[in-house]
Amino acid sequence: MCVTVPPPPTTPGLTVNEAGVGTYSIPAPRAERIELCIFDAGRERRIPLPHVDAGVHWGAVDGLTEGTHYGLRAYGPWAPELGLVFNPNKVLVDPYGHGIDHASALLESMFAHTVDSALRPTQPLERDPHDNADSAIHSVVTRVNPDRFDPALRPRTPLRDTIIYEAHVRGFSKLNPDVPPELRGTYAGLAHEASIAYLRELGITAIELLPIHAALDEVHLTRLGLSNYWGYNTLGFFAPNPRYATQAARDEGPSAVLAEVQDMINALHAAGVEVILDVVYNHTAEGAKDGPCVSFRGLDAREYYWQDSGHLADFTGTGNTLDARSPYVVDLVMRSLRFWANTVGVDGFRFDLATTLARGEHGFDAQHPLLTAMRTDPALAGIKLIAEPWDVGSFGWQTGNFPAGMSEWNDSYRDDIRGFWLSSTRELSENGAPQHPYIRDLATRFAGSADIFRRTDPHDLPEGRSMRSPLASINFVTAHDGFTLADLTTYNDKHNLANGEDGRDGTENNRSFHHGAEGPDAALEAVRDRSARNLLATLLTSAGVPMITAGDERLRTQEGNNNAYCHDGPLTWLSWDSSERIERHLAFTKAAIAARRALSSLRPSTFFDDASLEDREPGGIRWLKGDASAMSHADWFNPERRHLSIAIPNHDGLTIVVMSNEQGPREVRLPASAWGAGPLSIALDSSLGGARLDRANESLHLDGPTVVVVQSDGWRSPASRDESADNLPAHPDKL
Repeated sequence: MCVTVPPPPTTPGLTVNEAGVGTYSIPAPRAERIELCIFDAGRERRIPLPHVDAGVHWGAVDGLTEGTHYGLRAYGPWAPELGLVFNPNKVLVDPYGHGIDHASALLESMFAHTVDSALRPTQPLERDPHDNADSAIHSVVTRVNPDRFDPALRPRTPLRDTIIYEAHVRGFSKLNPDVPPELRGTYAGLAHEASIAYLRELGITAIELLPIHAALDEVHLTRLGLSNYWGYNTLGFFAPNPRYATQAARDEGPSAVLAEVQDMINALHAAGVEVILDVVYNHTAEGAKDGPCVSFRGLDAREYYWQDSGHLADFTGTGNTLDARSPYVVDLVMRSLRFWANTVGVDGFRFDLATTLARGEHGFDAQHPLLTAMRTDPALAGIKLIAEPWDVGSFGWQTGNFPAGMSEWNDSYRDDIRGFWLSSTRELSENGAPQHPYIRDLATRFAGSADIFRRTDPHDLPEGRSMRSPLASINFVTAHDGFTLADLTTYNDKHNLANGEDGRDGTENNRSFHHGAEGPDAALEAVRDRSARNLLATLLTSAGVPMITAGDERLRTQEGNNNAYCHDGPLTWLSWDSSERIERHLAFTKAAIAARRALSSLRPSTFFDDASLEDREPGGIRWLKGDASAMSHADWFNPERRHLSIAIPNHDGLTIVVMSNEQGPREVRLPASAWGAGPLSIALDSSLGGARLDRANESLHLDGPTVVVVQSDGWRSPASRDESADNLPAHPDKL
């Protein structure tokens, strides 16, 4: 008798109709067999997946209507020395599932091997004989409604006009008194009219959310009674974290949680705000080989994780690395991206430790199949792709080496801008003079970091052309990881004892300056606040895409903690307290954002040319000293030079950005061409009114460290300029 086997499903995971009948498939080449387990009122029904095709186990399933709890059991050898830890006593989360029943703390029963009460493994690793069906995290059949997301609302903000605000869903609204208590700290809280009004008034165009994928806490945090607040410890790449949903949605189930996320995105889109997700495809919550076994590890650890002779490779500092050499891993990542972009509605992704995603047999590869797939998939057309261009493996620092079509977090921008405004001032205070020509670095970062983003162009283009532009640079002076803006000006050293690691965690390279005393000091607030404004003003006038960290506009402090990932409380939540000092700083931040949005000269989509201001052609730039003469070669290498004037002709007129880190009053001559360009006005002044234009002397008067933007009005260039990516002008190497 001939038995006809239907063709395998083309979509991994669960595919069911309204009656709960369909198929389930899962890649697990080394598993001997896999069962799909359905849980109902304390009873378990196991459905074998009898077919195996190209390493994919699949079979017909039924009884899986919306809200049904289910999981997987995988059978295979127990050989930890070979990287194989199959244990059918453990119920595993569906890697392709869109919902989980709860966000659990780690439990002893979640480990494939035996552990003690402190979650420490016995040696050698022995298979745990206890079944964990009652305590496991279950996948839940979730209603996915693509029509709930309205693509017509997408803002589609051009990258050159984008201003990013990095925030945490929970931390953003948790303390906001204008948000109803039941919505605070949730997806719905971020979508509330009070939250949206704040973002609109601030002037940002995109909110970048720390991870919202379902996640677990690490073993060492569980032992310490802490939690992974940031969420960089993913359990499932398709399921939103239920911790950030309202209680009403959690009570209703994962379908309601997913709907709340879609509604949040629709609300933000309707207000003109894009949503970028921070995504962690470089590792999972299962940690090192003594970590829990909740999904990938139990299904086929050698297929999903990068291993060498049974040992886990760790390019991420978390104990494991997802292996993007596997076509199954590449497929999983791509399906996840499409789901979040086209079903949930997000507008972009920031890839955590993105160097890991592009590792091949010989290290980092800018043409890695996964990067190529992300940049060329029609389903992701128009989606913003942002790399964190490093990991902790060998040759992991790859800033500037990602391909065209991706932007990158620019850590050199962060370090050099801090260097000019803070490190140089600290060195002046401690040593009598700066130790480095910071002015050179300031100019290079201000102009879009051409030394980084044009240096590795693999294409044989005509001279003066490049595949990349300043828009490849995501500029930032702070991020979730590190000091807040206020703490940069308040602490010389990190204060991380509350993290439970004896102060060993967190970077030592803060490039901060406390301005005379460590910690809060009312007598130093004025000078610290001016430094904070100078940093923000530089960020918002530089070529590239600026990113502001939530709370920096309100001088949020973490009390010197530069690695507060494990604190879910007031230390990390955005404070909505107000004071004259906070309101003054908030008003300045809004003014700086407004100036950037108003002046096209501050948002170039091409690298600058050396300009002749007399020709008045947009796209150029001139570097001037305080007497309006051109910077010389020697000036760029003078550690004591702490002033720079930057003249930029543009369609709006002539913009002059003056950056001075000199103490006391000084007169800055402006180029004669500025006075012939039309009436001049001050568009931005970080000294809050201390700068004054002197028409009689064609100069600008400053008093202390200041960033000033001077703009001419009514002038139009006689020449037009194509600013498209197809006509990118040349830019010299780093000054």
